[in-house]
Amino acid sequence: MIRVLLADDQLLVRAGFRALLEAQRDLAVVGEADDGEQALRLAAELRPDVVLMDIRMPRLDGLEATRRIGLDPALTGVRVVVLTTFELDEYVFEALRAGAAGFLVKDTEPADLVRAVRVAAAGDALLSPGVTRRLIGEFATRSKQPADPADAGLDVLTDREREVLALVGLGLSNEDIARRLVVSPLTAKTHVSRAMVKLGARDRAQLVVLAYESGLVRPGWLG
Repeated sequence: MIRVLLADDQLLVRAGFRALLEAQRDLAVVGEADDGEQALRLAAELRPDVVLMDIRMPRLDGLEATRRIGLDPALTGVRVVVLTTFELDEYVFEALRAGAAGFLVKDTEPADLVRAVRVAAAGDALLSPGVTRRLIGEFATRSKQPADPADAGLDVLTDREREVLALVGLGLSNEDIARRLVVSPLTAKTHVSRAMVKLGARDRAQLVVLAYESGLVRPGWLG
């Protein structure tokens, strides 16, 4: 059973998400929060697998709540999926940097919301080759001038791991990477996991952020 915490200041939004998620046999809503402080408290008390976190909430916004969850070693297993009204929300990149596993727009299709919860609970990131990588590229450019990869701590990676990191940064899945490099999906997954460990990344989402901030991947490559 995947345990979900809902954090949104709108009661109707929470009610809609609860009804949708609890209609699934493998999903259970274990708590609801209407502000960031309550979300933090409930995350510590309930240890949900996934938090659906609205960005704009009173008392403590979802961005700061996400950052604090990401910094708490006791909450390592808690995956945060950020909810936003617009696809190009200015806070989404910061949320991914803070430790969010990905993001969803609030008007996403019900099936996509259910899938997102399952993907996040499995430890994967909601990073499609489309909207998400374009968004990250745009806000990486605005927030920080890309560094020289040689000076960004990537020297701990092997050449192959750097190559894999660049492909992760472009939004490719393990299966896509395997096809691109002509290796098995398991080998691709191993390279991704090793890069995460060496770079101290919480999850795949932070690998994408690192790929952009280090300059290994540049927004102009997205086309």
